[in-house]
Amino acid sequence: MKHSNLLFLAALLTLFISCSDDDDPVITPEPIGAYANGILIANEGPFASGYGSVSYISNDYNTVEQNIYQNVNTGDNVGNVLNSIGFFEDEAYLIANVSNKITVVDRYTFEKKGLITSGLVNPRHFAGVDGIGYVTNWGDPFDNEDDYVAVIDLTSESIISNIPVDFGPEKMVVVGTRVYVAHKGGYGHNNVITVIDTLTNSIVEEIQVGDVPGSMIVDNRGKLWVLCEGIPSWTGAETNGSLMRINLGTNQIELELDFTTTEHPQFLSGDTGNMYYSLDGNIYTMRDTASELPTSESISGVYFYSMEVRDGILYGADAKDYASNGSIEIYDMLGGNSFVQSIPSGIIPGGIYFN
Repeated sequence: MKHSNLLFLAALLTLFISCSDDDDPVITPEPIGAYANGILIANEGPFASGYGSVSYISNDYNTVEQNIYQNVNTGDNVGNVLNSIGFFEDEAYLIANVSNKITVVDRYTFEKKGLITSGLVNPRHFAGVDGIGYVTNWGDPFDNEDDYVAVIDLTSESIISNIPVDFGPEKMVVVGTRVYVAHKGGYGHNNVITVIDTLTNSIVEEIQVGDVPGSMIVDNRGKLWVLCEGIPSWTGAETNGSLMRINLGTNQIELELDFTTTEHPQFLSGDTGNMYYSLDGNIYTMRDTASELPTSESISGVYFYSMEVRDGILYGADAKDYASNGSIEIYDMLGGNSFVQSIPSGIIPGGIYFN
């Protein structure tokens, strides 16, 4: 009888193994944490006093929590001015440029995991590739010769080298083993994109673009779009804004769309084949296959401090008076560009990120 039972169990085991196949889909577990599946807002906070903060908004907008870093890490803060948040795998990197520090947290629980303070001088933005982090640094904003990209070993959380670059490095886009760095110009005004090879941590090319490249996206076809704001009028040397498309196979500009001299667009964002940008209090929409700028706005009368679009929903940051709490204004761009709702944020909401 016992022998028969063993044969029966062996047959069941064989059947189970035969039904398991290497081609079966791998089920990736959902991220675990109070701040997974939502929107993170990097609030700069008051300049040179106090500190920045992070707000959380759930994807259904039903849960809103302010100061999540301080709530989780009692007695600690992210530093003064929280310029941006970067991500790599399960970690988030909170960059405070006045405090010259990067706070490392679990991106889903916001529990502090580390701190990087040495080797940073006015850090701005983060990008991660294969366990290595890249952080743009202005250095002394009045010195155009000391700007660099810090290369960070994310395991040891230490800077292993610096890549000297042209002045005013800001946002970055990662494409394969290349990092494209937009040089907006810091306190001055620049007009280049630096291309860094992550295999050698060296500069392989500089691409001259329009003045003040403020934002970049990669479209569905693998083309890099760069929105250049142009030099503002208060400088006495005003130049026009422009939107450029770069072929990443050749790093050549293959399309340039110019605005008028007095037009200075901002906040390029891409989503489902559409691109969006802000200009003079209006939001414009264009397809990433277009060869001309749009002639009419999608939304009018909105003045955002920053802006992002995901799944057809636009999130615009309203900094209000730059001293009290701001808000995130939400619009449905696929539903008639209609206003959805306003959600409070911290002081000066400068960055919007999807977690």
